Amino acid sequence: MGVTEKFLSYIKISSPSDEFCENCPSSPQQLDVAEFLLKQMLSIGLVNVRIDRGYVYGEIPATKGYEDKPCIGFIAHMDTAPEFNGFDIKPQIIENYNGEDVLLKGSGDVLSVEEFPELKGFKGHTLITTDGTSLLGADDKAGIAVIMQAADEIIHSDVPHGKVVVGFTPDEEIGRGADLFDIEGFGAQYAYTVDGGLPGEIEYECFNAASAKITVTGRSIHPGSSKNQMINSQRVAFEFDRMVPEFERPEYTEGFEGFYHLTDFEGSTEKTVFRYILRDHDDEKIQKKQQMMHDIAAFLNKKYGKELVEVETKMSYQNMKKMVLPHYHLIENASKAIQQAGLTPRSVAIRGGTDGARLSYMGLPCPNLATGGANFHGKYEYTTKENMEKCVEIVKNIISLYA
Repeated sequence: MGVTEKFLSYIKISSPSDEFCENCPSSPQQLDVAEFLLKQMLSIGLVNVRIDRGYVYGEIPATKGYEDKPCIGFIAHMDTAPEFNGFDIKPQIIENYNGEDVLLKGSGDVLSVEEFPELKGFKGHTLITTDGTSLLGADDKAGIAVIMQAADEIIHSDVPHGKVVVGFTPDEEIGRGADLFDIEGFGAQYAYTVDGGLPGEIEYECFNAASAKITVTGRSIHPGSSKNQMINSQRVAFEFDRMVPEFERPEYTEGFEGFYHLTDFEGSTEKTVFRYILRDHDDEKIQKKQQMMHDIAAFLNKKYGKELVEVETKMSYQNMKKMVLPHYHLIENASKAIQQAGLTPRSVAIRGGTDGARLSYMGLPCPNLATGGANFHGKYEYTTKENMEKCVEIVKNIISLYA
């Protein structure tokens, strides 16, 4: 079974996480993935394979004589994004892709080379897309497939290596992937998450992430007799949103530009709640973004002469750059491994986060490698067989370099 077959077997098991459930994993389907992986890991030949609180761990013992080499870990997550349909995934497999537009036959949408021009570079590949009715799940089941295929090939080869450990986490998409990760039991000195995009990318800095919950308390009065009495909390909440810097929204930003993003809201005349995520690579700027939310609330409360608006902000994760850079060999070896695979390394700042961000602050330096996919979290997600195979090669090269 190759990397593509592994990937297709994983996406058959639907496993979106659920931010409204406090269990770990937050959805029972993730345990189905965990059980499937446990059996496959044992069949491949990994040892000390176990499921612990929804996390899956296993190891490849060092080749005799290489026990003193650094233990390197590889980590991917089992959940898929909850914001777009992650159930009943029907992949489209297009062999010898012609580099042109692709019809997503389930929805009638088109994966367009005009909108996604990088597709042209995959002409001749075996392209794997959705049918348009769901996401694909390459984030991060392509990462799992890459790790599992690399482990399979390393175990069944005579390539010398130090101890290698693998870990698969639940609930990364809702920010909880590192919550119960057993770093001590994992046993790695250093690790890589495999949760990125196209082959050749190496990521060691990410957003600082915060959340903001805005609660507006109004006053509900019968609309027939509400003059000078009603305070419609929904209108006050919309007023709040209009005061958030307009061009610091995700749809207007790129690169190192941070943003404010209204993710969801619920409300009535009496009470409305808006939820935002705040992102910035710069430590000082993420603090200023949080302060901005409090300043807007203070302005509105002063305007209305009442404490209508309450703001709660909290940090979710931090930019991992300052925790990874002291271990720059992780970047150097990844770059060498990418070059050995015939690609040019590209250092990319993640406009998001990975389990690696939090794990780095927990004492496990953990930059991020590519999975071979693109357009995650929606119907236009895709990967290719050749991209995943190249990512497998890069992982194997890293293992050899540390030996």
